[in-house]
Amino acid sequence: MYQDEGMEGGSSRGGYERRGGRREGRGGGMYANSGAPKPVKPGDEVEVEVEAVASKGDGIAKKDGFVIFIKGAAQGWKGKVRIVEVKERFATGEMIA
Repeated sequence: MYQDEGMEGGSSRGGYERRGGRREGRGGGMYANSGAPKPVKPGDEVEVEVEAVASKGDGIAKKDGFVIFIKGAAQGWKGKVRIVEVKERFATGEMIA
């Protein structure tokens, strides 16, 4: 049984750590801080399907597990995206077809 009361420094369970009553994620996927080559680079054009919509309204798609945010794309949209910027954990793209 998991208890976080009375444990100093928190306790680790399932990749999360308890701190002050809230869960804080650790890790962040296979591309986070791994130095692994990203499956996209700026200027690439890739076919994707938007799986979800982020809280700020951008569509969320993935290429080989790497997250791509697409401005203005609705959930379920399928098409070609041009990669605009690539960060450590995600890329941003724009719909082109």
